Amino acid sequence: MKNYRLITAVSLIVIMIFAACMKAVVSERGNEGWLIPPGEVFEGGPGKDGIPALLTPPLATAREAIFLNDQSLVIGIKIGDVTRAYPHIILDWHEIINDEIGDELFSITYCPLTGSGIAWNRFLNGQENTFGVSGLLYNSNLIPYDRLTDSYWSQMKNLSVNGVLMGQTSETYPIVETTWETWEQMYPETRVVSTRTGYSRNYGVYPYGQYRTNDDNLLYPIANDDTRLPRKERIHGIIVEDRTKAYRIGSFSAEITAINDTFNGLLLVIAGSSSKNLVVSFKRQLANGTVLTFEPLQDQLPAIIIDNEGTSWDIFGNGISGPRTGENLEAAAAYNAYWFAWGAFYPETEIYGL
Repeated sequence: MKNYRLITAVSLIVIMIFAACMKAVVSERGNEGWLIPPGEVFEGGPGKDGIPALLTPPLATAREAIFLNDQSLVIGIKIGDVTRAYPHIILDWHEIINDEIGDELFSITYCPLTGSGIAWNRFLNGQENTFGVSGLLYNSNLIPYDRLTDSYWSQMKNLSVNGVLMGQTSETYPIVETTWETWEQMYPETRVVSTRTGYSRNYGVYPYGQYRTNDDNLLYPIANDDTRLPRKERIHGIIVEDRTKAYRIGSFSAEITAINDTFNGLLLVIAGSSSKNLVVSFKRQLANGTVLTFEPLQDQLPAIIIDNEGTSWDIFGNGISGPRTGENLEAAAAYNAYWFAWGAFYPETEIYGL
């Protein structure tokens, strides 16, 4: 199987060759006008659209999704009453899936090298757009481009870093990352992106070998190597203005745990389970000023927490029973990623429990 991004960590010659190629790519777009250091942007190997993003992907029912096992990770989205799952095993090979549910147009952007998944609104400045894979990386992280303006974006910064939209951010949709077993249990009527994409890919095989489990294996240079945690440990990172905090997904108990926390003046609840590979976070203060405290709920998924007033809330922050049924908690600005990538983008990150 061809490895599209093969660079050995010990080969300075190969790194120098790829760095030289990168300088050529940057010069074609101009060395000026980048919001990230152009010398830290690297060519990933296959070139622009060499990793093909999907558009309106094929869908299967949960019963038809025999290509997934219970522990397969998926990114889930819920819009209205419609739920949809985007398996890592497909995102590992395509990185971006442009999709829509009803009138909502969005792109699931996922970088297998940094383990980060974010859903972006595909409407930019009032115009419908799609995203593709540029073939460039910053801090090992995916740089998408939008096909409407050919502007380049940093996924983990959620920021256009080059082009006519430079400096612009995209609105995001709440997503939940968890195991297929958990998602299917919560939403048995869900649809899931199928492996029948029209591309010849070995979706049952991870394309980067031992990368996910080998902490010594970083394919590309990063700006900051924070050694406080293992590089490939998965964390749930929260951004509050100019400060960030990381919660170790593996440090949550097997049962649902709820943490009532305060960070940079923002009241938060972080709920999760290590066995379900699930962490979500919401603001505890409502728009009317009411401050809630939360306890975990067990064996009631998709309900995951209950507040001091008696309302149960699901994994998307929807009140589903109790006095605040029909209300919504505001999601924190957060997503999951490998620790090394989060530490590279946010070097002053506070780590919960350390």
